[in-house]
Amino acid sequence: MPTLKDYVIGTRPWSFSMTAISVSMGTFLAGAEGPVSWPWFALTLVGAVFFHAAANVTNDYFDTRYGVDTADAPTARYRPHPIFAGMLSPGRLLGQAAAFYAIALAVGILATVLRSRDIAWIGAIGFLASFLYTAGPVKFKYRALGEVAVFLTWGPLIIGGAYAVQRGAVSARPLVVSVPFGVLVALVLFANNMRDVEFDARRGIRTLGILLGKRASLAIYLGLIAAAYAAVVSMVAAEYLTPWALLSLLSVPKAVSLFRTFAREIPDAADAITAELDTVFGVCLMAGLLIAAVTAP
Repeated sequence: MPTLKDYVIGTRPWSFSMTAISVSMGTFLAGAEGPVSWPWFALTLVGAVFFHAAANVTNDYFDTRYGVDTADAPTARYRPHPIFAGMLSPGRLLGQAAAFYAIALAVGILATVLRSRDIAWIGAIGFLASFLYTAGPVKFKYRALGEVAVFLTWGPLIIGGAYAVQRGAVSARPLVVSVPFGVLVALVLFANNMRDVEFDARRGIRTLGILLGKRASLAIYLGLIAAAYAAVVSMVAAEYLTPWALLSLLSVPKAVSLFRTFAREIPDAADAITAELDTVFGVCLMAGLLIAAVTAP
């Protein structure tokens, strides 16, 4: 019988930092315009984390079902795969995904009724983007659209949704501010796909890495990291963000280290170390948004 630890590890809990950052960014942007409801912040975070966990579990289930994930897959070499590591059967994994989606849905319905109707369409798009990421008939991940789905989910949808929970409606500002972080989260998948080009090609799927080739993919990967920093600087220069947002530049040394690593070769842990940059960048930007909210007149 699976243990509680098996169920937890199967959700990839180390990835939830990106969700926590997105929810916090949306909340702190709202905090610059009015009071923040911390109970609703906590409930939004809970719903978003269960949504993220459901998406991860669903991804593993369908990747295995369609033969994309196998025991010798690059992904299974550096993280425990819930099925191939013998932790959970496919049926239990699917049941776990359904339970987690149900919890996220309950939080979404409550937020729609009590906070903002915008949560309904945000949640609907988020569910479709996450479930159809690997599930048929769309399979975004296998049609070179996975990065788009990830960008939308952890950028405009979660950040804009967290803002709407606090302010009662979506606004253009959180959607624009979400772009740099959303891009960096999407690059986690892009890094994974660059590393797995040969493996994925043998499985007959199309990813952005396969379509572009390694050289062009690497140029786009590094260019988008630089663009994320340029976007923050531009928003500060345009007074769209306060100078506190420049705290995100404290993560530049991490980005430089990443540049040097990828320039030599794409490492096995390409997605994991890209996620580390996301976390450092996101935490620094989140801190800047929090200070701006606390000091707002």
